[in-house]
Order: sequence, then C-alpha cells, then structure tokens
Amino acid sequence: MLKKTGLIIVVMLVTLAIWQRELVSYGWMQARGQLHILWNTQPVDEILADPAYPDSLKKKIELIREIKRFSVDSLGLEPSGSYESFYDQHGKPILWVITACEPYQLIARKWHFPIIGTFSYKGFFEKDRADTLVAELKKEGLDTRIGEVSAWSTLGFLNDPILSSFLDRSEGSLAELIIHELTHGTLFIKNNLEYNENLADFVGEYGALRFLAWKYGTNAGQYKNYLATKAFYERYDEHILHGTRLLDSLYHSFKPETPLVVKDSLKWKTIQQIVDSSDTLTDQRITSAVRLVKKRRLSKLNLPNNAYFIGYLTYRKQQNRFRQEFETRFGSNFRRYLTYLKETYPSL
Repeated sequence: MLKKTGLIIVVMLVTLAIWQRELVSYGWMQARGQLHILWNTQPVDEILADPAYPDSLKKKIELIREIKRFSVDSLGLEPSGSYESFYDQHGKPILWVITACEPYQLIARKWHFPIIGTFSYKGFFEKDRADTLVAELKKEGLDTRIGEVSAWSTLGFLNDPILSSFLDRSEGSLAELIIHELTHGTLFIKNNLEYNENLADFVGEYGALRFLAWKYGTNAGQYKNYLATKAFYERYDEHILHGTRLLDSLYHSFKPETPLVVKDSLKWKTIQQIVDSSDTLTDQRITSAVRLVKKRRLSKLNLPNNAYFIGYLTYRKQQNRFRQEFETRFGSNFRRYLTYLKETYPSL
C-alpha cells in the first residue's frame, strides 16, 4: 500500500513538472541563485572582528544594525533575522528584473507564482535567461525594460543578507532601503504588488527621516541632504506620473483604424516632451546624483518606453494616499497606522 501511494505521488510530481515545466525550471533557477548567495555569506560579527576589512565598511554595517533596531523598536516593524550576514558581490550585479508593457496601453505584463501571487515584474539570477525573456517579449511587440536590482526581500521566509552594494549608499538612502525591505517582511498582500511597493516606499522614506533625525538631528547634513533628495524625487515622481496621465490619454484617443506609424510617432513625441521638460526640475541636494532621465535630448533608441512608466505606477502612484491617510486619520501616529494596516489587510 505504501509503495503504491509513493508511486502515485511520484507520478503526480512528474506530471506537474511536465505540465508546468517553465515554472519549475524558473523556480529551480531562482532557488539555486538564492541558495548560492546564502551559502557564501559571512556572519556580520566575523566581518566586524576581521582587521582586514576597512573601518568605513564596518561603520556602514554597524549603521545597518542600528537602522534595523530602530525599525523594530521605534517603528514597530516585525523582528527579523535578516541583515545579520554579509555577501560580497565583488562589484558585480546578481539579480535582474524585467518589466513589460503593451506598446499603446499602460497595461503591464503579469506573471503568476505559487503562494506569493501575481507580479508585474520577473526577476532572474541568470542574465542570459533574463535576456532570452526580453527577446521573447519584444517579439510579442511589448515594450520592455531590464534593470539591475540592488536589494530584495524574501518576505521573512529566509534571512536576507547585507549585500556589499548596500555600503556604497548614503546614510539616508541606506536607511530607506533597509526599512523598505523590512516593511515587506511585516506586511505583504498577495496579488497586490502596487499596494505593497507603494506602502514599502512610503514607510521606507518616513522611517528614514525619523531615523536620521533620531541619530544625527534635524540640523545635520545627513538629514538635510536626505530631505532635499526626497523633495527632488517627489517633484520628479509627480512629473513622471503626470507623464503617465498624458500617455494614457493619448493611448485612449487612438482608434482601431489609427495607423501604427501614427501611433508610434505620437507616442515617442509625447515621451520626448516628458523627458525634455524634466530639465525644469530644481535640485537642492548637497551631493549630486544621477537623474533617472538625463538632462539632455535623447535619441529615440534611448528614450524610456511604457515599461519605464508602468514601473512608476507600481511603486509611486499611491504615495499621496498613504500620506493623507497617515496624517488625517491617524494624526501621524505611525504605530497606530501600522496596527490598522496589519489588522485590515491579510498578509502572507
């Protein structure tokens, strides 16, 4: 009887693997990449005790520990075993994310995964696999975008390490990053990526300001520079979101009989205008940073496409909603707000 049951299970697993061959292959690739990273990490305590590591690196690691403690003790995020180990990337990217969008609609391609739900992007630890998917999506006529990823969250299923690329960030950027990822481990709603990313962005920015004020004071350069950076990107966000509204209006004006050459011409003309008008954005940051859309006239080949704009909708569209709800309904009391969110929205 046991042999028969075991045989049935094996047959079912083989059938599933054949039926969902691509999903199984992708899952194995991602698991292998994640395990490779975890297998090659070092405990943070070893890094801090090693005289071969520079003090500047150690200070950033200690700062991450402080940010994590602040996130739990002062913001109320869930305790986590993450960021207690270190992975050296040796200056190389390790994860790439692909987004894709319809060419004349702001509708993202979506991918479905067991347990965690639906995502409007797909990550790859293997660059050649990512490039293959981009080529396939382009053959379908979709706008695509591939970008390197500086951090990600395994939502508490694994203990995420500190990546060596973290240590190149400023204090404010590092605080925002760590708090963003810890927010995912505290609250992550299945099949609602836009909500999850917008929430994590909101909490990351709010938490970073609170941490910097607590550690350095509001008159410190770290606080002022982060505040100026945040103000610049709020202006930039609004500019790009306004651009998405222009594109959406344009695409809705297209008729079935509108020639593709006309659609293409109007689309790229509008995107060019969005790019050119970004030159008017003021920037008061103490240290300069590369803007996501450079201040020069770009050729058509270098213009951002719909996949870029759909990414902004995923991460930034709901920022005002969270800010208004937090300030008006909860009097800017973050612990009350977080408790409300956790009680209202079921998390993985």
